[in-house]
Amino acid sequence: MRVIIIDDEQPARELVKKYLEGKDDVEIVGEASNGFEGHKMITILHPDVVLLDIQMPKLNGFEMLELIDEKPAVIFCTAYDEYAIKAFEQSAIDYLLKPFSKTRLIEALVKVNNSEPITQIQGSLEYGRPLTRIVVKNVKSIDIVPVDTIHYLMSQDDYVEIYTIQGKHLKQQRLKFYETALDNQKFVRVHRQYIINVEQILKLNKFGKESYLAQLKNGENIPISASGYNRLREVLDM
Repeated sequence: MRVIIIDDEQPARELVKKYLEGKDDVEIVGEASNGFEGHKMITILHPDVVLLDIQMPKLNGFEMLELIDEKPAVIFCTAYDEYAIKAFEQSAIDYLLKPFSKTRLIEALVKVNNSEPITQIQGSLEYGRPLTRIVVKNVKSIDIVPVDTIHYLMSQDDYVEIYTIQGKHLKQQRLKFYETALDNQKFVRVHRQYIINVEQILKLNKFGKESYLAQLKNGENIPISASGYNRLREVLDM
């Protein structure tokens, strides 16, 4: 069993390595101190298991996993119990609350052979709260997009184009996901293909019998369906 340890605290990594000393069926193939390093290491080394902290600088554990195409088995190791529900919803093998014992770690590793692979990860740290940023993997970089910089999102089948102050980002995700993950008082699904940041709307123009166009501050016009217009009216208290 090939294992990578990802934790921003070196004493925590050292303790895990001590617990696994002498276990012939476990090989620690790498360790990382943040999500960026962890993502690169997993992509190169393809471990069987990742022992992963959640609250880390740069990229948190959930955001890091969201970027990985072929996800390994994951055992979360964290000092924060409020993330447990979300971790299990995303098919974690186990959730170890620090400080945990050697016995507890070994029990978690035993579960790996009977596990199902992780399929879907949602990057927000705060369970049940709106996203505050979106992590996007590009060919040459990983971009962290604050949601406050978003003008609108447009559906492209299994992808979403995210239009921001800085430019456009392409994310492999359904628009339906962002309809529920973003703050619905700021981001409104106005059309089957569009979600708009209401703070970017300059004015609404009538367009046809039952539809409108939203003119944004950047000059773009976004179509609004009849049902989308009703949702906008509720949010804007029109």
